[in-house]
Amino acid sequence: MNVSVAVVDAQTPGNVGTIARAMKNFGLSDLKLVDPPELDPDGEAYGYAGQARDDIMPSADVVSFAEIVDNYHTVATTAITNEDATKHVRYPFVTPRELVEELKGIDSDVCLVFGREDVGLSNEELAEVDQICSIPASEDYPVLNLGQAATIVLYELRALTVEETQLPDITDRADQPAIEGLHDQFEGFLAAIDHPEEKRAKAGRLFRRVIGRAHPTGREVRTLRGLFRRVEQKLED
Repeated sequence: MNVSVAVVDAQTPGNVGTIARAMKNFGLSDLKLVDPPELDPDGEAYGYAGQARDDIMPSADVVSFAEIVDNYHTVATTAITNEDATKHVRYPFVTPRELVEELKGIDSDVCLVFGREDVGLSNEELAEVDQICSIPASEDYPVLNLGQAATIVLYELRALTVEETQLPDITDRADQPAIEGLHDQFEGFLAAIDHPEEKRAKAGRLFRRVIGRAHPTGREVRTLRGLFRRVEQKLED
């Protein structure tokens, strides 16, 4: 399954560039433009596109809305989050996160369709697409900027478009004897600064909690021990 992005009648060139950049961020490359504004290679669209100015922007296809509907499983986005079928031409809506699971069962190519900055897609256009996606937002102000909306949707679809990279495991954590040495040195530091004896055990427990959460590296432990050592030496002078 290939995922394309279509922007319908964008009024601001910068938004086209912002969407192209988000596509590059999340592994997409096929940009379709319906009735686009002039996209000057020296203008804001290419300026906002980042590295997408080199490939996605120059290779974008200008197409009609009918071509998109005829050739793709279409998913339109809207800021309207109606709760029943009587308030809008299309119901129900899915969130971007829910959309991921639904698209996993689609065999045809998919096109995400984003509408105009001010009014979005018309009811006639929404009636022609296959699915509607809406981003849950505050009822007081549910309308997102076009570029923001596209970035959120593409981020949620990253499981379909990019290979997830696992965060590296912590492999350079200092060994336990070095960490215990740091705790011993902290006790010596408390004594050197004449911290009240009845409070030292509590301070030691708090320090142990901090170090336990931090997973310090060997270098970090050595640096901390060196600092404590210098303070103790200064106090002895």
